[in-house]
Amino acid sequence: MRYLWLHGFASGPESSKGRFVRERLASRGARLEIPDLNQPAFRDLSVTRMLRQIDALLQGDAAVLFGSSLGGYTAALWSALRPGRARALVLLAPAFDLAERWKRRIGADELRRWRERGEAFVDHHAWGRKEPLSVGFLEDAGRHEPFPLPDAPALVVQGRRDEVVTPDLAPEFVRRMRERGREARLVLLDDGHELTADLPRLWREIEPHLPPP
Repeated sequence: MRYLWLHGFASGPESSKGRFVRERLASRGARLEIPDLNQPAFRDLSVTRMLRQIDALLQGDAAVLFGSSLGGYTAALWSALRPGRARALVLLAPAFDLAERWKRRIGADELRRWRERGEAFVDHHAWGRKEPLSVGFLEDAGRHEPFPLPDAPALVVQGRRDEVVTPDLAPEFVRRMRERGREARLVLLDDGHELTADLPRLWREIEPHLPPP
């Protein structure tokens, strides 16, 4: 069984949640892999590229996927597109409805400038600086299902005070999953987007969802 962590947008392998979960899994005798999805170039980041990176990493193996924000959306999408491959999903503030939310957030004028220039500078939180991002990121996101419905059991953890991924998206995903007869459990925490206010509580929610080691 492989365990794979997909970090969020403008994050990286050293995220505090990822490191914390890696330590907890190690105590169970499991190894958590945390690839750097910024590579080979952050400017050319896309959901499609992330899906290909997961394929290349897993090489056909079954896995438990953890995903934070953009990584959570991508984990759900990968599982929906690769039925039978994911054994369980842990989705932390998953960024569903990705393309439309980005368009609403930046507004029509900024979207027009982004398309005219071909790139825009965004805050890269892990690197502590602004980095260029191709408009291809948004165009690619729009080609994917906004609420992919995976066949793997999904735990969704969402902060009620999240100002990046609005808290209504996680319940909507869970509702759609249950309508299709698929397993999904929602946990709402009194936290923001990072979900780091109480990491031991976070692990207490995650651990029972994991398959036996």
